[in-house]
Amino acid sequence: MVSERVERTPVSGAGLPVDRVVAAGSAARVLVAATARALRGDDCGDLGHPGGLSRLGGAPEPVRRAAAVRAAGRSALTAGQIAAVDAERVAGWFAGQYPDRRWPGVVLGSPHGAAAHLATALGVPWLPAGFEVAGQWTRGAVDRPDAAFAHGATLAARLLDANPRVHVRQVHCPASRGAAAGAAVTFAVRWRTLPKAYARFLADRLEPAAPVLLLHDARTWPVRDCGDGHSFQAGSPAGGLDPVDFHPDARALGQVLRAAGGDETRWEAPEVTVAGAFAEHGVESGFEHDARSWSDRHGHPLHRVVVPQPDALSAVTADLYRRWLRRAGKTGNRLVVECGRLLDPAQVLRAGLVPYWCENATARRVAGVEWWLAGSEPFSSVDVLPEPPGLRSPAYAGLPQWLAVAGFGRRRRALDRGAARGYPVASVPTRRATEVLRNQPCDLPAPPPLRMAEALSALRDAGAHQGLLVC
Repeated sequence: MVSERVERTPVSGAGLPVDRVVAAGSAARVLVAATARALRGDDCGDLGHPGGLSRLGGAPEPVRRAAAVRAAGRSALTAGQIAAVDAERVAGWFAGQYPDRRWPGVVLGSPHGAAAHLATALGVPWLPAGFEVAGQWTRGAVDRPDAAFAHGATLAARLLDANPRVHVRQVHCPASRGAAAGAAVTFAVRWRTLPKAYARFLADRLEPAAPVLLLHDARTWPVRDCGDGHSFQAGSPAGGLDPVDFHPDARALGQVLRAAGGDETRWEAPEVTVAGAFAEHGVESGFEHDARSWSDRHGHPLHRVVVPQPDALSAVTADLYRRWLRRAGKTGNRLVVECGRLLDPAQVLRAGLVPYWCENATARRVAGVEWWLAGSEPFSSVDVLPEPPGLRSPAYAGLPQWLAVAGFGRRRRALDRGAARGYPVASVPTRRATEVLRNQPCDLPAPPPLRMAEALSALRDAGAHQGLLVC
C-alpha cells in the first residue's frame, strides 16, 4: 500500500477536502499527479512515502494482516464524510493540477499508465472518468461479500444523494486488497455526465480544433446492478483471477481468503444480475455521450479508443515511443518496465527511454510484457520496476518471472533491488521509480511533441492485432 502527496490545489466551496476524498494510492490520483508534473517539467520525486506497513515486511503474517486492516480503516471515510463528498469538486481538483495554458489536445477516460506516457509525449493533460473512494467498514469481514454489499449499499446511498450524476461501482476483491477488503469498502465513482469543471477546462484550455482522445477500458465482470446507481462486483480483473475463481469451491479463492485471514466456507456473493458489465474502470456511456456532444458543439474532434486488455495499450504505446525517439535521432533501445504506481513520465522522457507499463504485478500482466518482448526487436537494456502488491496471492508473479523480463536485455538486465527487497509483501513509494530513473544517463533534448494524428495512426495500425478499436 502506498500513499502519496499530491498538489493540494485550492478548490472553492465548503466540504471535505478533496485530497481526503480521493483514495490515496488510487490509479486516477497517481496518474493525474504524474502527468501534471511531467507537463510542468517535474518528476515524481515528491510523490509517496512508505506507510507503516513498509516496516513490517519481515513480520509474521497475522501481524501484517492486522496492520493492513488498521491502516485501511484509518484512511477510509466515515459515513458522514461520504455524505459530504462532492464529485464536481473532485473534477475541479483533477483539472486544477495542470498548468494554466492552452493545450493542443486532451486525453480522457479510464486510468492506464500508458495513457499518462501517451499524454506526456503529446504534451497534453490526462483526466480520468472517475475516481476511487474508500468507506469504513468497522465490523467487516474479508470473506463476506454479501455483508460488504449490504454495508456498501448504505454508504453508496449517502454518496448518491449528494451526487446524482455519478454511478457507484463497489468492488470487493480480496485478491487485490487482501485483508484490507474486510476493513473498508471500495467505490469506483464514475461520472455519468461530463463534469462542469471538465467542460470549463476544455473550453478555456484547449486550442481551437484541438482533438480529444477518450480511452475506454472494455474489460467486463459479473455485476449485481439493481438500477439505483449502486452496483457491486465480487473480484476484479485487476486481481489477476477470473470470475470463476470467486466461486466458493474454487481453489484460488480458498488460497486468497486464507492468506487474508478469511474462510472460503463463509463466502457468499450477492446474486449477479449482469453477467458481463464493464468492470470498475469502464467509462459510463453518459460521460462518453456528453464528451462527444461537447466536442461536436465546439469543433473538437473526439476519437474513442477501446482497450480490451491493459497489455494492448502498453504495447502500442511502447512501440510508438520507440519510433518517436528514433525519428529524433535517439536509439530507442533502452526499455523501462514500470508497474502500478511505480512510474515517472518526466524521467522516462529525460532519459530517452521506451516505457512499458504493467497494470500490477499479477502473473498475467507480467506475461503480457514477456510476450511483447519476445515479438519485438531486442533492447540493449531492460530495467524492471516491480511494484510489490503488499500481499501474497496465487495470482501474483514471483521474482523469477520478473527476472525473466529483465533477461530480455542484451547488455543491461536490471531488476530494481529496492522494489524486490521484501517482495511481494513489502511497500514502496511512488517516488521509488523516480529515484531509480534519475540514475539513467540523460538523453536530452527531448523529441518535439508527438502529433495526435501520428498517435492515432499508430493506435489504429499497430493496435489492430492487439484488439484495440479506434473510432
